[in-house]
Amino acid sequence: MIGLTTPAVLIYVMFVLVPMGFAVYYSLFRWRGVGPPTEFVGLRNYTLAFQDPIFLDALRNNAIIVFGSLLIQGPIALGVALLLNRRFRGRAVFRLLVFVPYVLAEVTVGIMWKLLLTGDGTVDALMRSLGMGGLVQAWLADLDVVIWTLLAILTWKYVGFAIILLLAGLSNVPDELTEAAAIDGASWWQIQRHVTIPLLGPTIRIWMFLSMIGSLQIFDMIWVTSVPAVRSLGASATMATYMVDNGFFARLWGYGNAVAVILFVISFVAALLFQRFLLRRDIEGAITGRAK
Repeated sequence: MIGLTTPAVLIYVMFVLVPMGFAVYYSLFRWRGVGPPTEFVGLRNYTLAFQDPIFLDALRNNAIIVFGSLLIQGPIALGVALLLNRRFRGRAVFRLLVFVPYVLAEVTVGIMWKLLLTGDGTVDALMRSLGMGGLVQAWLADLDVVIWTLLAILTWKYVGFAIILLLAGLSNVPDELTEAAAIDGASWWQIQRHVTIPLLGPTIRIWMFLSMIGSLQIFDMIWVTSVPAVRSLGASATMATYMVDNGFFARLWGYGNAVAVILFVISFVAALLFQRFLLRRDIEGAITGRAK
């Protein structure tokens, strides 16, 4: 057993633990990436991050994306999955269509939406043709609108993953239970509410966990879609984009590593709390099942 796990442990140590250790070490220095770090500043980089209003805006944006994704994608995915779980003509085609946005590359999706949402672009022209010209906004340039625009794009991109995951969970719901409920006179909605959705609980919680961690670490879609000038003001920044802007482009490597450590700690604590309060029952059930 030790011989089988040793390669995986070595890879984990080399490519996860060692880089994490270097990140913590460099975060304690003021270092611009040239030569060895010599100016030790202790926790100064961390305090500077939490004193920067742009970083606080990035934290707020990450929180908006986390809760917005859960509150918007979850109900949409659950409703669509329940509908697609029913037998009707063309069901396979609809399942394919809802999953297509998720398999598209993030860079492709970001560029596509950036072109669609530019001033007098396709979205603006469509809204004006429908008589909704008064609703046209500077979707990616307005400081008050851009984060909600990005949240809508992220919902379009990733809701397909939630739908497919829930469809997989629905395939494990025994037909005998739903048939028994139907025989007892339960309506379709009553069956979904009292039988199907409770049995989907473990799948929903797993999706919530994956969505939360992904939203905290979101980078590529925001980086490609957002306007750099707007992102530099914090309106569309996330912790990951802030880290790259300050650590890589500003060549503040020590400060950038401090932001990376903060991002890791927040994600780690969020994962532990989620596991402790929401996934505990599922994990204990899985362990008990294997023990038997």
